[in-house]
Amino acid sequence: MPRTRSLAWSELKVGIVTVVAIVIAAVTIFTLTGGRGFFWQRYKLKTRFDNVAGLNVGAPVRVAGFTVGTVTDMDFVGERVDITIEVNKDQRQRITDKSIAKLGSISLLGQGAVDVTPSLQGTAIPEWGYIPSGRAPSQISDITDQASQGIAELTKLITDVRSGKGTVGKLMSDDELYAELRGFVAAANDVVKGVQQGQGTIGKLLKDRKAADALEASLKNLEMMTSQINSGEGSIGKLLKDETFAKSLTDTTANLRDLTGTTKEVVARLNRGEGTAGKLLTDASVFNRLSAVSERLDQLLNRLNEGQGTIGQLLKDKQLYENMNGAVADVRTLLTNIQKDPRKYLNIKVSIF
Repeated sequence: MPRTRSLAWSELKVGIVTVVAIVIAAVTIFTLTGGRGFFWQRYKLKTRFDNVAGLNVGAPVRVAGFTVGTVTDMDFVGERVDITIEVNKDQRQRITDKSIAKLGSISLLGQGAVDVTPSLQGTAIPEWGYIPSGRAPSQISDITDQASQGIAELTKLITDVRSGKGTVGKLMSDDELYAELRGFVAAANDVVKGVQQGQGTIGKLLKDRKAADALEASLKNLEMMTSQINSGEGSIGKLLKDETFAKSLTDTTANLRDLTGTTKEVVARLNRGEGTAGKLLTDASVFNRLSAVSERLDQLLNRLNEGQGTIGQLLKDKQLYENMNGAVADVRTLLTNIQKDPRKYLNIKVSIF
């Protein structure tokens, strides 16, 4: 009977040791897995990338640099790759539809990781939901390719320069262009020396105190004029400041606009044939009568110029003009003599029957 009890106690001690070992192993595994927790403490999410270079199953998932899960599966979907991740449920409020999943790395050798930006502003993504993905950072291979392309372009540029292409190439290979550029530099140097010696307008402005004072006085006058305008002095100042003057100018503009409207009305009446001028513009009979009168007047003037008729002969016949002038002179002399001695020329006889 005592032996049986001893055996039972031994078995009990073995069981206790086994349970303690299992607990220690579970704690160790939990610690080594980075705090992933037990399976009921995790939930699965997905994201999608164009390229997953360096990323493998088991790679860490980080939120703001803190490891919260691992990559559990990767699979092609068309030309892109679906990534399944498993993260702790206590991160649900930080992984929302405003978060962005990007490829990261945990070493210089390119070992991949999934970095998720936390966002408390969005809506929590449900289990098996997709985290929006961002552009993957440049890989070393991409940088190498870009460097190779840059070196190739640089090599081509150097080749073109050596062959004389482009401005730099011509400058290096064309002696004439080099001479012209050297002459231009020399001319520019002469101009600078002339300015420093006080030659030309700019040189005088730099060296001549009188020119500088004159320019300063002009600037002061301009400043004073601007100040007067701002204070409402002068016509321009009144136009800017005086409301009465501005109103008068507005009224004048309105009157001009009314006059323009009246002119348009007169033109319209002329086009409709109203009034004498309108009939002259639109009535053909009036125009024909005026044209006939003009022709007759032209014929009369032609006849006068040719000396036809009494008036024409008076204009053209010098002898007739002189005779008429002499007759007028004789009549004037006779009238003068009658005024001096009327009895000599006027004899009135009265008889009574």
